[in-house]
Amino acid sequence: MRAALAGYQPQSPIAHLTGLRLVEAGIGTAVFEMPLWDWLRAPQGAISIGPLAIVADAALGCAVQSGLPAATPFTTSELSMRMLAPAPPGASVVARASLVNARRTIALSEVSLTDAHGRLLAHGSSLCFVLPQLSAVPSPPTQLQPIEPPTYETPDPWARAPQGEVVNQDVWDRLSGLEVMRARVAGELPGAPIGQLTGLRVTAVSEREATFALPASEWLCAPPPGRVQGGAIALLAEAALSAAIQTTLPARTALAPIDLKVNYLRPLSSDGREATARGTVMHAGRRIAVAHAGVHDADGKQIALATGSAMILPGRTASLASVEEHDTRRLRQSPRCPSRIPAKA
Repeated sequence: MRAALAGYQPQSPIAHLTGLRLVEAGIGTAVFEMPLWDWLRAPQGAISIGPLAIVADAALGCAVQSGLPAATPFTTSELSMRMLAPAPPGASVVARASLVNARRTIALSEVSLTDAHGRLLAHGSSLCFVLPQLSAVPSPPTQLQPIEPPTYETPDPWARAPQGEVVNQDVWDRLSGLEVMRARVAGELPGAPIGQLTGLRVTAVSEREATFALPASEWLCAPPPGRVQGGAIALLAEAALSAAIQTTLPARTALAPIDLKVNYLRPLSSDGREATARGTVMHAGRRIAVAHAGVHDADGKQIALATGSAMILPGRTASLASVEEHDTRRLRQSPRCPSRIPAKA
């Protein structure tokens, strides 16, 4: 990890795609940063929990890796995230992860995601399986040579002008969630920026169900090569289950992600073929909805199983722009708010 910080290792493809970068590393700790540009916006206009899983998974995995001996591989078994506040586009998110516990076969790490002002956006954890140390452990090099970063004719994708559009609020005001999703499948509404960046797209919808596809391209790889990063798989799963919940909502009703849990069953090869996720609503109440999604590769093998929940917010804008303002006003009006507690004489 320190060699990567010092420039002795090349950036991963997913770092070039999203702007993800390692900013700090220690024994059992790792800190990553990722810009929250408009590229990450969903059709509603907000940045959902799925894109945040990319930076969270990077920090969680590297916190585990930094505490392992040389030549000791590991694989992520479970990723869990809880959304605590909307992620505002235009700033950056910082993911600080630490190793909680490491044994011979399992390791647990946790992460806190904050915005540029230090406000807590999300909290997560990851359970990893530690595999046996490789039989032939190479000797460490006596001297490392910095890698000269390659130059390209165009900027990295995340640094280019965002493409795609969010769905206008007047559409959410007029149409139900199912009608909006059907219009997206039919191509009657513009593709969202997150889809333009990653290739994520909706392929089929019905009441309480939605199916998404994502090209398993090399752009989505982080070390080790040849495998799609766990956060990108979580992005696909979350898109499908959130869209399934969206199909149950009437017009002018927003949804706010609460949590996401992904169990990884096998690696997803970055062979360029499409992986799919089918989301199904398990419960839709007046305030809370719960859905699950199964992720499969192009050969039909199940890659992951995800479960997530969302809060249903009637009368709120789809982008959740008014949610944070409402919560801030309510906090300030609360008798427990520190600003309302008189100072001691």
